[in-house]
Amino acid sequence: MNVNGTPTRTIWLNNNGWAVDIIDQTKMPHAYEIVTMETLDDACVAIKDMLVRGAPLIGATAAYGMALALRNDASTNACDAAYEALYATRPTAVNLRWALDEMKAKVFPLPEAEREAAAYKLAAEICDDDVAQNSAIGDHGLKIIEQLWEKKGKQGVINILAHCNAGWLATVDWGTATAPMYKAFEAGIPIHVWVDETRPRNQGASLTAWELGNHGIPHTLIVDNAGGHLMQHGLVDLCIVGTDRTTASGDVCNKIGTYLKALAAHDNGVPFYVGLPSPTIDWTVDDGVKEIPIEERDQTEVTQMTGRLPDGSVATVTITPEGCKAGNFAFDVTPAKYVTGLITERGIAPATKDGLAALFPDKN
Repeated sequence: MNVNGTPTRTIWLNNNGWAVDIIDQTKMPHAYEIVTMETLDDACVAIKDMLVRGAPLIGATAAYGMALALRNDASTNACDAAYEALYATRPTAVNLRWALDEMKAKVFPLPEAEREAAAYKLAAEICDDDVAQNSAIGDHGLKIIEQLWEKKGKQGVINILAHCNAGWLATVDWGTATAPMYKAFEAGIPIHVWVDETRPRNQGASLTAWELGNHGIPHTLIVDNAGGHLMQHGLVDLCIVGTDRTTASGDVCNKIGTYLKALAAHDNGVPFYVGLPSPTIDWTVDDGVKEIPIEERDQTEVTQMTGRLPDGSVATVTITPEGCKAGNFAFDVTPAKYVTGLITERGIAPATKDGLAALFPDKN
């Protein structure tokens, strides 16, 4: 996607050919800073502290983290230790485990002298595959938007509601939920995106609004609780969200608040779609509510907010009474019955076990 008019990915090799550059998303939208990862510890910190976030980008970062680890020590013990260190960084996004398992299956069995080069090669392939998958998600999702545009007689605007950031910044490029939006915009279909602020980390306000603005897509920031009101008044044609883990039966685990949007969409007859590349599907899990671990993050993400002051400086302030405790559940699970369809790189599947199995007979 475009940053100041320049096509840019979210992760890439440094000019030295071995270190890995990422965008520090914790500084956005007030600063656009590049961080260079040179060690396994750098990659672990980047994932755990959310310099990178979004399931696909977490997986890509973990893959490069493994390559950085093997550059320092490619012994079998080091491989195993790196796997465990990276796996422990975030508990919910399944792409993390998927990328590490790819490394374990394809790199670990090689002779020690070949592991580093193979790890870098596989990490690059994982990134390229992610771009291709998300572009394909965009192509399939574009058909949904085109159909809505036809139903409107090609009049007015298609209003899409987004939650959190399932965009370019959550992937290597294109995004999952945003890929159909970018494709529609490029196809000349007039779209407008309602951007949920997405408390507590405000990833809609700080990230989705930033990237849509950079690409020129019309959008409006709304508070998290406004979505239902907009749907009641016919101001939302379509909801598209992302997912950090989707079960084999179609349950969707995504940023906290997604479940409530799905309920509102269901009550108002608004289509509710989820964009996801296949590595985000966890074929080992059926019941998302019971089986997916929900990450609980530090309460300061709820009790504090960061913003730009009138003098241009950036400051973090406390917004709660002194001593107030806060719960910070990072994700929730939307049962499959509230999901209109799953937009994957292979097509659109019903949110059912049979629907996913039909699209991915080789994966199930």
